[in-house]
Amino acid sequence: MEKHRHFIIHKPWGMISQFVNPAKRKKTLLGDLYNFPEGTMAIGRLDVASEGLLLLTTSGKVSAEIRSNKYEKEYYVQVDGLITENKIEQLRKGVQIGVKGEKYITKPGKAFCIEDPNFPLRSQKIRDERHGPTSWISIIIKEGKFRQVRKMTAAVNLPTLRLIRVRVGNIKLGELKISDVKEVSSLV
Repeated sequence: MEKHRHFIIHKPWGMISQFVNPAKRKKTLLGDLYNFPEGTMAIGRLDVASEGLLLLTTSGKVSAEIRSNKYEKEYYVQVDGLITENKIEQLRKGVQIGVKGEKYITKPGKAFCIEDPNFPLRSQKIRDERHGPTSWISIIIKEGKFRQVRKMTAAVNLPTLRLIRVRVGNIKLGELKISDVKEVSSLV
């Protein structure tokens, strides 16, 4: 039996978390970063405007395990506006978002203010302080609905400006540079 292979990558802003571009738009794809083995799949996704830690594997079993609600996913989020303790508490308790046209209350998670993590600038400029203050928060959730973190910050009137996944379970983005690929022996 062939041994499965596992990878962690630092997905850049503007890249599609897939190997095939269904819309045929000129966007970079995962296969543009590295010569992955046949059958490699992304575990979950990060939308085109999101950055950070993305896990890939050739094992459907490992993919299903990590996509289950057992593993925390941590995101550093730059939001438009000043965060308040009240808004942090709302994010922790769960907020109402839309999922596939239905109202959904997010499961309780963790949220707290953080200092600017000083990530390298991304390829598309984010508006600056002349347009008002911004804040950074960490949001930790176990579920992963479509664009959930963006919808959560919008629900407390703090639109997301930049979203970077920094951790899945015990796997951290760490010092991995933008677009870097690292093969690892295990993901779980």
